[in-house]
Amino acid sequence: MAKPRVYVTRIIPEQGLKIVREHCDMRIWEGDMPPPREIILKEITGCDGILSMLTDRMDGPVMDVAPRLRVISNCAVGYDNIDVPAATARKIVVGHTPGVLTETVADFAFALLLAAARRVVEGDKYTRARKWKTWEPMGLLGQDVHRATLGLVGLGRIGAAVAKRAQGFEMKVLYHDVVRREDLERSMGIQFTTLDTLLRESDFVSIHVPLLPETHHLIGAKELDKMKLSAVLVNTARGPIV
Repeated sequence: MAKPRVYVTRIIPEQGLKIVREHCDMRIWEGDMPPPREIILKEITGCDGILSMLTDRMDGPVMDVAPRLRVISNCAVGYDNIDVPAATARKIVVGHTPGVLTETVADFAFALLLAAARRVVEGDKYTRARKWKTWEPMGLLGQDVHRATLGLVGLGRIGAAVAKRAQGFEMKVLYHDVVRREDLERSMGIQFTTLDTLLRESDFVSIHVPLLPETHHLIGAKELDKMKLSAVLVNTARGPIV
């Protein structure tokens, strides 16, 4: 029996490619940048499956050039690059990888928060430019994270993981979400509040919501004006949310 034909749009870790290679007739784009749309349209003709990335727009016209297509597996937590209704209409199964990067993204979000607070990037550039001459009592002071107020916009898997990290710094944690998590409020000592209050009171604001029509430009000029002048905004979610 012939193996199903699968097109992989980017190089992923070898342990993943090995599984695909063992069970499928695999073709892969090996470029450093995402494959151009015309390449995807050419390569997926006759494919049974696509292993796509968040940079690949999987819409109706793409699906129509591959009448045998049965599966689109997105190597990402989000799947806003895929036209799910179009896939459903064509009986194409859509998969993604929820949870696989929860702790990793939470680490990264907190790393960005710390880097901004302690002015790590500025200090690195300052030193590499050979501007550092001696210790200065007022040089690159930054701001304290310990016992500061953290506002989480979204308390899903990643938002909750960031809240856990904040506990180690004894931070006061506020959160706003469409779903209130009273279980986490009790277990972690965090507080539910309105978005306005969160923006006004937080020293650090970290965004953890999906990109949806209602979250597009959720944070704009009006919202930024409500924040403290010293506040730090961290966005490890989709860019158009801000």
